[in-house]
Amino acid sequence: MFNRNTLLILLAALAAGLGLWAAQVAFAPGGAPAPAAMPAVDPARLKAVRLFPAPRAIAPFALQQSDGSPLEPAELAGRWTVVFLGFTHCPDVCPTTLTDLSRAQKAWDNLPEARRPQVLFVSVDPERDSPEKTGEYAAYFHPATLAATAPEPALGQFATSLGMVYMKVPLEGGDYTMDHSNALVVLDPQGRQVGLIRPPLVPDDIAADLAMLAEVAP
Repeated sequence: MFNRNTLLILLAALAAGLGLWAAQVAFAPGGAPAPAAMPAVDPARLKAVRLFPAPRAIAPFALQQSDGSPLEPAELAGRWTVVFLGFTHCPDVCPTTLTDLSRAQKAWDNLPEARRPQVLFVSVDPERDSPEKTGEYAAYFHPATLAATAPEPALGQFATSLGMVYMKVPLEGGDYTMDHSNALVVLDPQGRQVGLIRPPLVPDDIAADLAMLAEVAP
């Protein structure tokens, strides 16, 4: 049965999705979505990645990386990126997901660096997760994982542009946890959102799908 928090998250996700669709329609020439090329891969060959019918542009963003430098769209250009929202105090979903992604990352080690997919972990708990702490947490699972966060409203705007949601949930004793989307967002080398990876995650399938996508130009 859905509890109140789950219902709120679902409603927020629906609102975010509708807002993203409306923005795409509003800013496309003639009020209709502009056509855009998708990766030349037969979707039926992909086991983990579910491609969209067309790429979705992401609004400009500015996060802060673990080394203090800004993370902007240009930083992700040129390589396929898997984005995961989470937080360092997460008891189960986040460490499990990052462990699964680290197995995929190890499979990509043999690929040329220029087309090696990358993972971006974004903390949705900037109150407790500094950029440095976020980076240390992500690096524990795989040293190549990019890590970033941002204060509000920049963080919320970034999540919304991906169609993702998160919410602070109070706990007894004055503490809190974070509810957040657990799907993974797939960005192409142009920084466009082109698909999702939904649980349950299969590291071998994620590794194979992203390696296949990296072989072709979108």
